[in-house]
Amino acid sequence: MTSLETVASQWLKAHPHATWRENVEVFLVAIAVAMAIRTFFLQPFKIPTGSMQPTLYGITHENLRGRDDVKLPTGLGAFVDSWFRGVSSYHIVCEEDGELTAVEPPTTVVPLLVKKQRFRVGQKIYTVWFPADQMLSAYSGQNLNRAGIYLGQQFRKGEDIIKLQVTSGDHLFVDRLTYNFRPPERGEIIVFETKGIPSLPQDQFYIKRMVALGGERVAIGDDRHLRINGRRLDASTTRFENVYHLIGPPADSKFSGHVNEAVANHNQKGNLSPLFPNGQIEFRVRPNHYMVMGDNTMNSLDSRAWGDFAQANVIGKSAFVYWPFLNQGERSGRFGWSHR
Repeated sequence: MTSLETVASQWLKAHPHATWRENVEVFLVAIAVAMAIRTFFLQPFKIPTGSMQPTLYGITHENLRGRDDVKLPTGLGAFVDSWFRGVSSYHIVCEEDGELTAVEPPTTVVPLLVKKQRFRVGQKIYTVWFPADQMLSAYSGQNLNRAGIYLGQQFRKGEDIIKLQVTSGDHLFVDRLTYNFRPPERGEIIVFETKGIPSLPQDQFYIKRMVALGGERVAIGDDRHLRINGRRLDASTTRFENVYHLIGPPADSKFSGHVNEAVANHNQKGNLSPLFPNGQIEFRVRPNHYMVMGDNTMNSLDSRAWGDFAQANVIGKSAFVYWPFLNQGERSGRFGWSHR
């Protein structure tokens, strides 16, 4: 046995780099588990626009350039606002006279964690760390250039180039399991694919509230309230408490400032319900199809414009808001299940 052990220790070598092999194995298993949870149980999703306000909030911003009376938080206050409230502040002051000549697209420094974006004013290059979505662009446009600066713009030394506060949209988990056992119910907040829906960008995810099921007759009266098979839905209807609280034209909505471009175009035309030009038009939902609406009814591009869609497009239902944790100024906290 002694001779055997001597020979074995001489010729039977241990696996090389055992520690690295073990760490890589743990990492791959963790990725596999995370992907399985995302595919079959809970999928993360973030709200991009204001069409579901005040139930769920999208990204909003406030341009404070030239507002010397407003002091943006720094240090610990900025850290708490950014990581716990989802409110990020950006303040860059011009160091020398010059013209904005270049804006680079955002680049990733550390995957999933750190991004940066650079731009040039005169001979000086400035860097924005953790830039918000659509914060800077080489051209100006609605919600495409939150900082509000453009190529060719002149700046003086000591002038604000960027003074901006961005409030992130809600981040939530989508329940992908429940609808494997039962169909969606009226009033539930669902996430669905846009594949096959005319006039919408394809292969994107939207979130709206379910209002009508296959085979039902849908109409919108002169009072702008939805009618399903002749029954009027209003704020007294279960799960519709927040849907019909806005009155007046779209411009009067206190949430109208932060909607996507398609909704803005509909608002300018005064036509939020192309399928229902008057109270006499009735739409019948096709079998195995659904109709949805945004809670911010005066500023939502939804089934009133593009009709119903196949139930196969449904990904799941809104389950749990996991971020931000705290209130966002006037926005009450929605952390948890209460938003439903």
